[in-house]
Amino acid sequence: QVQLVESGGGLVKPGGSLRLSCAASGFIFDIYSVGWYRQAPGNQRELVATMSTYGSTVYAASVEGRFTISRDNAKKTVYLQMNTLKPEDTAVYYCTVGGVWGQGTQVSVSS
Repeated sequence: QVQLVESGGGLVKPGGSLRLSCAASGFIFDIYSVGWYRQAPGNQRELVATMSTYGSTVYAASVEGRFTISRDNAKKTVYLQMNTLKPEDTAVYYCTVGGVWGQGTQVSVSS
């Protein structure tokens, strides 16, 4: 069964940190680029970060310098380290690998 399962979301205060994880199963992981997207209420889904099979990365300007995407091919897992979180980072975060999407995990930043 092909699936991605995200975890690590939650409620955090502004300036705090969270690390999201996305575990893949049912398909070959290391031949695909990986990515994180997010969708806030009333907004379209937007790119947060991507990482190629070779490790090159692309970040949205709004998260550059605060978020870090990484991957562990042996564990078939993608990570998103989020530091210095802001209220505007509040959204449902989705990972995607090889055209497959996870179910999303809620990140809320509020004092």
